[in-house]
Amino acid sequence: MLFNRRNFISTAKLAGTSKQLLRQFWYGTPAQINVDLKGRDLLTLQNYTADELKYLLWMASDLKQRIKHKGEYLPLMQGKSLAMIFEKRSTRTRLSAETGFALLGGHASFLTTQDIHLGTNESLTDTARVLSSMTNAILARVYNHNDLDLMAKEATVPIINGLSDLYHPLQILADYLTLQEHYGGLQGLTMAWIGDGNNVLHSFMVSSAKLGMHLRIATPRGFEPDLRITKISEQNSKEYGTKLLLTTDPLEAADSANVLVTDTWISMGQEEEKKERLKAFQGYQITMQTAKSAASNWTFLHCLPRKPEEVDDEVFYSPQSLVFQEAENRKWTIMAVMVSLLTDYSPQLQKPTF
Repeated sequence: MLFNRRNFISTAKLAGTSKQLLRQFWYGTPAQINVDLKGRDLLTLQNYTADELKYLLWMASDLKQRIKHKGEYLPLMQGKSLAMIFEKRSTRTRLSAETGFALLGGHASFLTTQDIHLGTNESLTDTARVLSSMTNAILARVYNHNDLDLMAKEATVPIINGLSDLYHPLQILADYLTLQEHYGGLQGLTMAWIGDGNNVLHSFMVSSAKLGMHLRIATPRGFEPDLRITKISEQNSKEYGTKLLLTTDPLEAADSANVLVTDTWISMGQEEEKKERLKAFQGYQITMQTAKSAASNWTFLHCLPRKPEEVDDEVFYSPQSLVFQEAENRKWTIMAVMVSLLTDYSPQLQKPTF
């Protein structure tokens, strides 16, 4: 057969067009957005601007719509791998990350302290460098937040905070997505936190004002949030024009609130404090009596697992409880984080109202 230059050029052009169309099918037409998160770490939501937080929630909505509701296959993580380091037990964080990464075509490796030499026979520095050479990102659930800071310093791939003693950013993104879906927006909502001044609360405190949300916090004396976080929250509230209240009275916190939120009173590693904590938190259980102080359109959130002393069954299983929608959204928001940090994909869904 004679070599036909014109046919060769036509075939090459067609192949190039097909690749472009295939890429556009997966990645979509690039949206005009001034947010670029590729290569970033996610250690705390304090490091993310209001626009960046909204972008992550937009991305989560987009992936949920395209994959869950439209049944599309988006192998955005094809050829990529995720290292998952877990010093603590997990249900939602592990499953959402593992299944979410697989759904996007990637491979996740689950590693406990029994599987690797983390900080024992091998330094965090060495672990971060080794994992960076073999994976595209590292998700770590650790006791000490400083370990994440060190890993982020030494790693050459994004570090994602799967929970630390100081923050739980992935949980709060899921909470915001849930509230956005329910209320149609976040601006102007009032959240009432009734419980321990813990890592989940800290993540609300460093981010809610950026989304225009007011925050009312009730904790027992001696269980207040970290003072450093409180100062950040006060600064954010002033900058974004939102209201912040800290009290020891659960009903005062619940007054006119749209969202009632609590969490475990006894986190992993605090088991020896159980008796003391149960005594200190008497009167902090969320019940329908608490809800009477809230706004008429109140809802309830809990990151799970839940104990009856934190919230009674009447509230937990009520129509106002969004806890299982909230749990599912852990998957879509962690997928949004991974796609944003590791790819050039842009949301195709119209930007939601925030």
